[in-house]
This record gives sequence, C-alpha cells and structure tokens, in this order.
Amino acid sequence: MPSKVSCLYLLTVLCWASALWYLSGSRPSTAYVGQMSIPIRKQSPRLLKNMTFSNIRTRTLNPHSFRFLINEPSKCEGTAPFLLILISTNHKEFDARQAIRETWGDESLYSEIRIVTLFLLGHNSEPVLNQMVEQESQIFHDIIVEDFEDSYHNLTLKTLMGMRWVSSFCPNAQYVMKTDSDIFVNMDNLVLNLLRPNAKPRQRFFTGHVINGGPIRDTRSKWYMSREMYPESKYPPFCSGTGYVFSGDMAELIYKTSLHTPLIHLEDVYVGMCLRKLGVHPIQNSGFNHWKMSYSLCRYRRVVTVHQISPEEMHRIWNDMSSKKHLKC
Repeated sequence: MPSKVSCLYLLTVLCWASALWYLSGSRPSTAYVGQMSIPIRKQSPRLLKNMTFSNIRTRTLNPHSFRFLINEPSKCEGTAPFLLILISTNHKEFDARQAIRETWGDESLYSEIRIVTLFLLGHNSEPVLNQMVEQESQIFHDIIVEDFEDSYHNLTLKTLMGMRWVSSFCPNAQYVMKTDSDIFVNMDNLVLNLLRPNAKPRQRFFTGHVINGGPIRDTRSKWYMSREMYPESKYPPFCSGTGYVFSGDMAELIYKTSLHTPLIHLEDVYVGMCLRKLGVHPIQNSGFNHWKMSYSLCRYRRVVTVHQISPEEMHRIWNDMSSKKHLKC
C-alpha cells in the first residue's frame, strides 16, 4: 500500500502540473523588469541636517524587516550540520527542486556528516503558486519564504534572507553553500576534497569562482548598473552567484554588514561589497564553473559546480557518475 508521503508527493506533482498549465496558457506574464522592490524612505531636511559622520556609519540603511511566510526554525536542531546548502529558486521550478532532492541535494548522502538543504523563495504575485509552494513545504520541510516580491531584481534580498536564517536558526553550521537551482554540484569534490570533514574548521573563509570586473553601463544589459546606484569604476572581487562556499561564521558577519551597506540588485557583487567591508578576500577555486560544460565523466569529476543544468540532465549526470565510481580516468 503506498505511503502517505508518496501519495502527497504524487498529489503535489499533479497540482503543480495543473497550476503551470493554467498560468502558461491563460495568464499574462508577471516577470518583474523594474528596479529592486525596496521601499525608499525620504529623510526630512531637519534630519539630514542633524546627521553626523558617526551616525551615518552606524545607522541601519537596510533593516531587512521582512516576515517569514514559510520557515523551518528547527531544521538544524540536534547535531550541527557540517554543510548547509542554500538554493535560490523560484515558484515554478518544482522539477528542479525535486531533481536536487533526489541527487546532489539529498540530505542522507553521507552517513558520517550531516548535510541540510534549503530552498529560498520570495512571495509571488500569483496566489496559486504560493499555495503550491506551501503544499510542497508541508511534504518536504525544506523551503523558506519571506514576504518580499520574488523577482530577478530581488535576488540580493533572497540571499540576505538565507544569511539571516543561518545566523538566527543555524549558527553552528561549519560551512554554508549558496547556489542556484540550475547548478549541478559534485558533492564528493565539495565535501571530501575541498571542505574535508576531518580537517580543522576554517573561519572567515569564502571561496568560489572569483570575478574581478566593473559595472556595465549599457542599459540593454541584464547586468546594467547605473552610476547613481554604484558610482565606482571597479567592483570589489566577488564570487559568481552561481555557487560559492563560506565558513558558518560568515553568514552573521555578512548579514550584519548588509544592514549598513546600500543595496544593489546584483547579488554576487553585493556580497563582494560586504566582504570588502569585512576585510575578507574571496579565494579563487577553479572547480567552480559559472558556465555550462558538455558532460563527460572525467571532466565532471574535476569540478565542483556546473551551470545551466536541466532537471533531466541532473538526473542523468548524477546516475552516471554514481554508477561509475569504480572507473578511473
């Protein structure tokens, strides 16, 4: 007789299929193409006149006063996780989330260490999608949601939600990975070769694919940055948002630094700005790829992350690598 969880899972899949068919066939697009959905409070002239350099440095610019709509506050209770994985996703990506749960994001991969996987979302303007995510959360208990608008321009808020959650509910995690839902992660390389459970835990550690670049001023670009929002000609070194790893102590440091750092919509650049304030230099690791790579067993054994992987590819790559661990390259 099928289990209750199996029945709920099948029901969720059917509901997701119906919801996505309904939205794709008859609803207008709700893609958000404006700037960040962050309320801007105007200061009175009297207030501005009375400000000193001291209180400008210490006042909270971004209070991040969003509410958790879905939370898993007890997710890290018991043994502290060796690795906490935060995956940025959106409401329609159920297939991607499920593929991750069944492959590299499986929390039971390693018996000797604890891994916790969480998916990060904002609030969607389509009620049916919010309802579907709530049902999914009740089955898997691996989703957290805050009440900011879920959009590309709010990816920074999504990452800060993750940092806030770690510092509030999982402060003893040894390491944290932030990645996206279209990323394949070679867990053996990440856990056994890079982080090494038997090694001494690191502090103030941050690594990934480090980028040294500057703002793009072309308004047609996806990564356009206005001079008003970022006047400098160079970005600080930052790790590609497709995947980076840091020691657990960094989550609270980054979150608290963000409260006093003007927001920009490029999430990975923004984290780099916080690292610069903290005096932490991200470490280059060639295993983190922020592009797509054609699959070959030996090539994928050498990497930590690969970008632009579909749910179908994720299953196929994972199954192939898992079944051929005995083969040498």
